[in-house]
Amino acid sequence: MTRLIAILRTLRWRAVAAAAAVLALLVAPWWGPPLLAHLSFFRVRHVEIDGRRYLQPDDVLRRLRIDTTTSVWTDLDVLERRVAMHPQVHTVIIERDLPGTLVVHVTENLPIAIVPASGDLRPVDADGRFLPIDPSRIAIDLPVLVKPDTVLLHLLADVRSANPALFGDISDIRRTGGNDISLTLPAANVRALASITAKRLADIIPVETDLARRKARVTELDLRFRDQVIARTQ
Repeated sequence: MTRLIAILRTLRWRAVAAAAAVLALLVAPWWGPPLLAHLSFFRVRHVEIDGRRYLQPDDVLRRLRIDTTTSVWTDLDVLERRVAMHPQVHTVIIERDLPGTLVVHVTENLPIAIVPASGDLRPVDADGRFLPIDPSRIAIDLPVLVKPDTVLLHLLADVRSANPALFGDISDIRRTGGNDISLTLPAANVRALASITAKRLADIIPVETDLARRKARVTELDLRFRDQVIARTQ
């Protein structure tokens, strides 16, 4: 029994010594990680992708260009630059989760509308960039624009941020001449100026509620006049 206890104590102290050695390397200012990079214990075995919505995991892995021979102590700045080149990635931060996991935190350029292009419909973000999202494979319910109009796209982005429910009701938005625009909603078409704000557009909500209560059949809501919502009914 005494011998067994001695062996256990020896193993315990060896484990403590090993842990202390690894800790010393980890806190070393520059020479620790290069030495640890040669240990198979720190080879990448898992990659976690956090924050993705439409971005496909395989796309991220292809951008990283790593395999099971890569150490978690590889230069993360290089990996971040590779992932950041994806048109759907807005920001990316990669962290180590020792001993063998890389955690990729991404913020996406989210689609804000769908635009006809090359005989198909393609999602675009708020700056008018086409995104590599296939609407035939991923369900996307977004307003339709004739072309990537950044003024209208920024308006849609503001509406989505301020009032997601109202944004979800917009099926299309378009210019109708001059500075006028038109939006199609379930209850009626909305006419407005292209300079309209998300807050001003939300003025139609109480008007729609009141008209629905009175069972009025509305064909158009006009917001082009200051502080007024003009309802045209049948």
